[in-house]
Amino acid sequence: QVQVVESGGGLVQPGGSLRLSCAASGRISSSNTMRWYRQAPGKERELAASITRGDSTDYADSVKGRFTISRDNAKNTVYLQMDSLRPEDTAVYYCSLFQSTGFYWGQGTQVTVSS
Repeated sequence: QVQVVESGGGLVQPGGSLRLSCAASGRISSSNTMRWYRQAPGKERELAASITRGDSTDYADSVKGRFTISRDNAKNTVYLQMDSLRPEDTAVYYCSLFQSTGFYWGQGTQVTVSS
């Protein structure tokens, strides 16, 4: 079994920064991709950023240049550094891990960007 737990959400002013963390535990494959999704109120869940175990990254156009995804393979942890935050970044952020045994999701962490 695999568990995924996010942390680091909160309230931040526009233009501010926040760093999310996601720790995976259990039977983690040596080959996996970790992703951050987000879901704003009344909207569908969308992919924000992804990173492979080999550190290949991809970003949604809406966050490119402002968000940075990184990972620590020794800790099975992925991070999302969010800078220049905007009110439209307000959402529940979910971490997921994909490997040969399936897709695993965290419970989500709320990020609110407001003055």
